[in-house]
Amino acid sequence: METKKVTVMQKLLKANDAVAGQIRRELKDKNVFFVNLMSSPGSGKTTLVEETVKRLGKRIKVIEGDIQTTLDAERLQKLGIQAFQINTGPFGGDCHLESAWVRTAIEELGTDGMDYLFVENIGNLVCPAEFDVGAHMNVLLLSVTEGEDKPLKYPLAFQVSQLCLVTKTDFLPLKNFSLPRLRENIKKVNPACAVVEISAHSGAGMESWVEILRNKPNL
Repeated sequence: METKKVTVMQKLLKANDAVAGQIRRELKDKNVFFVNLMSSPGSGKTTLVEETVKRLGKRIKVIEGDIQTTLDAERLQKLGIQAFQINTGPFGGDCHLESAWVRTAIEELGTDGMDYLFVENIGNLVCPAEFDVGAHMNVLLLSVTEGEDKPLKYPLAFQVSQLCLVTKTDFLPLKNFSLPRLRENIKKVNPACAVVEISAHSGAGMESWVEILRNKPNL
């Protein structure tokens, strides 16, 4: 039975990766930069996207992944951008997005008038890291309220990410949190992962983040 489970999982991931590769190539051909945002719940993904839209403009579209509700999509639509909601609750409550669902969302959104596509993956540090959604860059958000040990506890999420955004840095005076220790732990599991410290609330570090997006790395 165990062998069958492993085989099924391998087939599932292989099919997912094929669709992800197709998405990546097609968006690259259209010069659309696709960013996959991953984090624990409450790390600030939606707030980050809101503040990014204010700085980059409205040629951004967003795919929202949640088990239930359309709350985050509604928040972003108020900014005048298109947001497509994927809820996994009706289909068993999967804790990640898959590339086939993302492709369907892209077809619904269309690529006209789009320079950037963001996916807000479902909030956790485990499952989303296992499924390639076709992004040109995986970005992991880690808030200072979560602790410096997360890279060691959830290494895969950091290993598949090109950038870690340390969010809610305005809380640093209130927390016993060591940024040097966090950077050291990230380096242990993925030396190539860049780290940017930001606060969407105060604006600190946001220009560094936006500059990375303007450069469209890996596109």
